[in-house]
Amino acid sequence: MAYETLLYETDGPVLTVTLNRPDKLNAYTATMGAELEDAFRRADADDAVRVVIVTGAGRGFCAGADISSGAGAFDSAAEGSVAFATADQPRGSGAGFVGAIYNCRKPSIAAINGAAVGVGVTLTLPMDIRICAEGARFGFVFARRGLVPEAGSAWFLPRLVGLPQALRWCLSGRLFPADEALAGGLVSEVTAPDALLARAREIALEIAETTAPVSIALTRQMLWRYAGQPHPFDLLKVDGALAMQLGAGPDVREGVAAFLEKRPPRFPGKASEAPPLP
Repeated sequence: MAYETLLYETDGPVLTVTLNRPDKLNAYTATMGAELEDAFRRADADDAVRVVIVTGAGRGFCAGADISSGAGAFDSAAEGSVAFATADQPRGSGAGFVGAIYNCRKPSIAAINGAAVGVGVTLTLPMDIRICAEGARFGFVFARRGLVPEAGSAWFLPRLVGLPQALRWCLSGRLFPADEALAGGLVSEVTAPDALLARAREIALEIAETTAPVSIALTRQMLWRYAGQPHPFDLLKVDGALAMQLGAGPDVREGVAAFLEKRPPRFPGKASEAPPLP
């Protein structure tokens, strides 16, 4: 499937999704949102894909919503609206690109190559790893536009950076640089611009070549779903049962054998075979 606003390119076990409106600094549109959802659902269903990298074409990652239609850009009833919810698909329905990224059984890496503002930064929050290039700038600018944080970011951001930092960024609505994003925990690494994609691929291959697809599918969901629980006891019921189930399976036998034989593992399991979490 060809996309209007994205590039979808696989290289071995790594899929790279590129936001591809470079003349607009990859500004978000409703079409881009629908295509991101489709791309992540495709990746989720494709066992050949182990890791997804998301980056931007040109000198920006995503400069926020495309407001070229004017003051009505966020009015869901207006032509050219970039609103994230409609009357027949309300916010909180679990649909859209946020749900597709969050529920994907493949880990995702945001390789932020330039400005990531508004939805340009919130669309990265359901991803598992964020790295950026020197010179990248970030902004949770919603209050400066009369809006509130969208795309589930009021849930994701405090879990990633802590409530005090999330409040500081969202209440000011100001732009901030890469070094502040690193210090605040929004990104885990800052690289030279020309090294960004290579570093993202290095991280992706470390995952793809050394870990079991079923383990990764379950692990990312366990961390996302249970990290905010007030106690560990519900999780203990889940991880204990999974440890017993997987411990009797072929992936664990292969993982142990590979370790003892000092060779790379060849896990037979597929992410699509991962049992659902309760």
